[in-house]
Amino acid sequence: MKVLAVIPARGGSKGIPRKNMRLMNGVPLIKYSIKRALECSEITNVVVSSDSREILSFAEQFTGVLALNRDSELAQDAVTLDPVIYDAVVRAEHILGTSFDVVVTMQPTSPLLTVKTLSNAIQQFFLSKHDSMISVVNSPHLSWSKDSSNNIVPNYAERLNRQQLPPYYLETGAFFISRREVVSQNSRLGADVGVYEVPINEAVDIDTWQDWVLCETSFNRKRIVFRVDGYPLLGLGHIYRCLTLAYECTEHEIIFVSQAKYSEGISKLRSANMNVIEIDSDEELFDWLEINKVDIFVNDCLDTTLSYVQRVKKYVSRFVSFEDLGEGIFAADAVVNAIYEGASALPNVYTGKKYVCLRDEFLIAKANDFSEDVSRVLVMFGGTDPLNLSKRLYDIACKYNSEKINTEFDFILGSGYSHESPLSNSRYGITVVQDVARVTDYMKNADMAFSSQGRTTFELASMGVPTVVLAQNRREQLHPFAQMDNGFINLGLGSEVSDEDILATLIWLINSKSIRKEMHKLMLKNDLKSGIKRVKRILLGELE
Repeated sequence: MKVLAVIPARGGSKGIPRKNMRLMNGVPLIKYSIKRALECSEITNVVVSSDSREILSFAEQFTGVLALNRDSELAQDAVTLDPVIYDAVVRAEHILGTSFDVVVTMQPTSPLLTVKTLSNAIQQFFLSKHDSMISVVNSPHLSWSKDSSNNIVPNYAERLNRQQLPPYYLETGAFFISRREVVSQNSRLGADVGVYEVPINEAVDIDTWQDWVLCETSFNRKRIVFRVDGYPLLGLGHIYRCLTLAYECTEHEIIFVSQAKYSEGISKLRSANMNVIEIDSDEELFDWLEINKVDIFVNDCLDTTLSYVQRVKKYVSRFVSFEDLGEGIFAADAVVNAIYEGASALPNVYTGKKYVCLRDEFLIAKANDFSEDVSRVLVMFGGTDPLNLSKRLYDIACKYNSEKINTEFDFILGSGYSHESPLSNSRYGITVVQDVARVTDYMKNADMAFSSQGRTTFELASMGVPTVVLAQNRREQLHPFAQMDNGFINLGLGSEVSDEDILATLIWLINSKSIRKEMHKLMLKNDLKSGIKRVKRILLGELE
């Protein structure tokens, strides 16, 4: 079956001047439709019809493209495409000395259309009995129009959710497939018309500058893979950071990869409606990378080996690692170690609080004013709290408020907290909540806090909450931010600190107004809210 692709391309676009030859992502817009037509195995010949010498000269550079100078009468604003396509078909058949079975109109204004979609559509048309087939998107909406009396009336019988509405097809302009016998000066439709649903990401038809910007953004869209786990011993901080970055990179395609055995982290990712690939081993990851194109690979699983990074880089364009102290940093494109200040002098390693990734709720939250009195103490030890420091502070709070309620305590337990949960107790002024949606709602009411030594310390500092720190493990103790010069009282490894010392610190700090005031001041001197923008630029390779 002989198939002719006709690409109609006027030179006189008014909405976007010189549209068809303007550079879209570095190449003339019309090049996309020409290349798709030439690469589509079902198409046997390609014609470009234009009134522009510039367009015709460009089209002539491609082997297999017949450039036809369009008569000026067929290039007027009021002229529809039907006579233009008919003219191109008749002239092509005459010049090439052949006749065609199928004619495919391909507008140059649909650069996101893929060869795969075009090929599948033509194949489906071959198998059908349709006279023509039009590219569409299914976009059901509640809509209104004017009746004969100029009244606004609904185009529906019943108000339903969008998902329940009947199909509503909008033409995309990407392609219009017709059997040769129905192509005339006045029509390409025929009596039997079919539709082919084009993926929404391929459906943009450039008519306005907004469409142009949308297309350019789509061409620059990257596939970013976050390799991250979350489980009791590690906590969920890595999961939260990757989610924060994923939200910041919504213009790109985001995929998470996690080990199947770590259900806590996977559950958190799925609850955030993220696409999660579960793996059982690194070899399974490598196999997946081999068959799936990835632009940026983000590793947030702590230390890497040189062989691991080198293996991943065989399949990806850019490798970025977080909190990585392993030998793999020598092969990584970038390493972000916000919590390890000055951990490396390598030019590809970015360390310190400048690169903290605060969640959006902290970016918009107003820092607390200093409170001279401590009426509420916030206690939060991360997503999993492996040392169960929450229970120890709970017992200490009960002891502190045993005779009367001196201070209210708010305990926030993470979603991965697996110990027996302590209960709220009004007698001792204790409220216990778990897996809260917005932690800032509690921080803004806190006059001081107890926390582990992880990423939560940056969040507390951004809110200006004087905080006592107890580390969950030796690695946490390597995080230098949670020290007095940034507004923290650091008691060291939680398992090595007695309940008596914790209680004494609580009482001393509550009664030390000047110390808390200085802590509040030191916390707020840090510019933590700009970090997420810096890290995004590192991720995309825009900050070197």
